[in-house]
Amino acid sequence: MGIKVFLSKIVAQIAVKNMAKWKSNAVEAQDKILKNLIHSAKNTAFGKDHHFDTIHSYLDFKTRVPVHDYEDLRPYIDRMTKGKENILWPGKPQYFAKTSGTTSGVKYIPISKASMPEHIKAAKNALLCYIHETGKADFLDGKLIFLQGSPKLEKKAGISFGRLSGIVAHHVPSYLQKNRLPSYEVNCMNDWEQKVEAIVDETLKADMRLISGIPPWCQMYFDRLIAKTGKKNISEVFPNFKLFVYGGVNYEPYRARIEDSVGFKIDSIETYPASEGFIAFQDSQKDKSLLLLADAGIFYEFIPAEQFFNDHPTRLSLGEIELNKNYALILSSNAGLWGYSLGDTVKFVSKNPYKILVTGRIKHYISAFGEHVIGEEVEEALMNVANAENLEITEFTVAPQVNPEKDELPYHEWFIEFQKEPKDLKQFAAKVDLALQQKNIYYLDLITGKILQPLVIRSLKPNTFINLMRANGKLGGQNKVPRLANDRILADQLKPYIN
Repeated sequence: MGIKVFLSKIVAQIAVKNMAKWKSNAVEAQDKILKNLIHSAKNTAFGKDHHFDTIHSYLDFKTRVPVHDYEDLRPYIDRMTKGKENILWPGKPQYFAKTSGTTSGVKYIPISKASMPEHIKAAKNALLCYIHETGKADFLDGKLIFLQGSPKLEKKAGISFGRLSGIVAHHVPSYLQKNRLPSYEVNCMNDWEQKVEAIVDETLKADMRLISGIPPWCQMYFDRLIAKTGKKNISEVFPNFKLFVYGGVNYEPYRARIEDSVGFKIDSIETYPASEGFIAFQDSQKDKSLLLLADAGIFYEFIPAEQFFNDHPTRLSLGEIELNKNYALILSSNAGLWGYSLGDTVKFVSKNPYKILVTGRIKHYISAFGEHVIGEEVEEALMNVANAENLEITEFTVAPQVNPEKDELPYHEWFIEFQKEPKDLKQFAAKVDLALQQKNIYYLDLITGKILQPLVIRSLKPNTFINLMRANGKLGGQNKVPRLANDRILADQLKPYIN
């Protein structure tokens, strides 16, 4: 046992003990955070504009601070990107996390000196919880790889900016730097395919024990490794690979293929990091839900998903939520985001402690006919049938077909890239449709009422989504395929790839 492994178990015990203090008092922790946030920012431009000096309760806060998206906050952020101080948070941001929005173009999300340590602490605690529960820490004696964006940062008004994963790369603890791959030079490569090839070459003979990244891009790395070595699976390439850390997308559609590539059912930790803050992580191997980080400089609010687009939706604090109900996630943080709509939907599955499942994106749903089918329902319907029939799904997306040909009823059109296509695609589609009807009563009503016909599945050629992402300049990094859309932009791009 190496010194790092020995010490990590002691540190893990301390970390879990410290977390227990706020886990059992999460509502109180949230109340304290809101008070601290308001006090800290009362003399900022935003604080003065919204009369923070008169806020003494959560009700006051809701009255003074409306729900915002990026465009609402852009006038403040534009001032920050020009070097102005004390705008959303005291002083200047430490970084801007550069992200891409569908409507806002490039977005610059502020990260402050107060919020940056919370990103690092959360990532560290996710591993420490795993070590404490399982006693497994041998991965610290081997090599670790983080498939991420370039750590090269640029400057805007003297403030460094780049992708969140690239920013975080500059804060990896020194005791892990010697274990970490790929090299800085390879990490800085911009072309994703060239970068993956270079990572394969650098790691091929390394003692890889922990691999982290967004599942579809990790799968690409695994495919390249297997192709280059001629091995059956990754466990033959990396015999000591024991832990997979992921985030960014729902793992379930990728799980079967990744485990097949690895060669066994590997331990995994799901994380929920965002440029706006580190929201949650999986703290137990016995439970797939994620522990909401109630003491991490973020105050959370929750809007019932069905009310999100109302003029005056209900806003709830943590102590007011109900279990097994979909909520749009709203946050205010020590990075200077206020009433900020993250765009995600979550569902609580526990209040002791408060634990969530990420169920989709508030704008990624299908409701062309009032059905409001969400990502969680689509993914579960598909994967339940696929798993029952031992089928592996590489990737998929769904869009409405509002104007079908031949006087047909409208339908939901599913574009699926299979590892192996079902023997009877129509029968498979019928089973998925039935599973979706059981999950969404509005969809069921539309099918039985002959407003919609059952869904139609289009089987796609191998590597369709990789080729399309490449053509759109979105291959690798933090880019993800949207699972649901109310338009047919992606669907029309996929037509030439139908088998």
